[in-house]
Amino acid sequence: METVQISSATSLIPAQRHQLLLKVLAAQRIASCAALAEALNVSESTVRRDLEILEKQGLIERTRGGAILNERIRYEAEFVQRAQRMIEEKRLIGRTAAALVEPGDVIFANSGTTTEQVLRHIRGVPNVTVFTNNTALLNDAYDCDYELVLLGGSYLPLSKAVVGPLTSTNLAHVYATKTFIGIEGISLRYGCTVSTFPEAEIIRLMIEHTQGPVIIVSDHTKWGAVSNHLIARLEQVDKVITDRGLDANARMALISRSIEVIVAT
Repeated sequence: METVQISSATSLIPAQRHQLLLKVLAAQRIASCAALAEALNVSESTVRRDLEILEKQGLIERTRGGAILNERIRYEAEFVQRAQRMIEEKRLIGRTAAALVEPGDVIFANSGTTTEQVLRHIRGVPNVTVFTNNTALLNDAYDCDYELVLLGGSYLPLSKAVVGPLTSTNLAHVYATKTFIGIEGISLRYGCTVSTFPEAEIIRLMIEHTQGPVIIVSDHTKWGAVSNHLIARLEQVDKVITDRGLDANARMALISRSIEVIVAT
């Protein structure tokens, strides 16, 4: 982790001190109040006041005992590029999530490289049906040992997803026992977000039609990131399955919201 050394911020005006705080958070992404106070050579009470101001400006998000830099995702990354990131972590998350599938489950899963890994790891569970708008599975559909229902709709090449009124109509007649959702950002303040409105609409409908747990599958790099469209407040999430890279403070923050955090190993 990159470190930022600052000799003293005691003589700086608040605006200068705020810039230094942002510089530290940009390097470390998440930090405790104690660590920030030590880095700036100021008191923790000063840091807390500064963080409150920066949070109101939408630049950071305070966590229990610290802060995280808000990272805004403005454009959807191409599916192939996303598939090449955090490959091992996504595989482990997918395998761990698939272990939660039970006989007779009806499952919703949205598009995305992590949910794709979940569906690839479902093996040997009887009477499972999966409804998804993830077309990336088509290449391996012959290898599924569960019933795979691909929702119809308009095709989005960048994310290999189908969306739109036809997708929504098909979903409206089904209720799932579990839903696995891949995201582009998760934040205490802004909830779970994705970058495109059509996909957000489909995910929100999936969550609305889920009778059992809503399960977020996300590697640790999504923590603190904020994309354009809300799909779920944290109060709507039951479980988060992530990797060992997720900061301990982030885990405790999620647990404090009554969310079960499962670390894939």
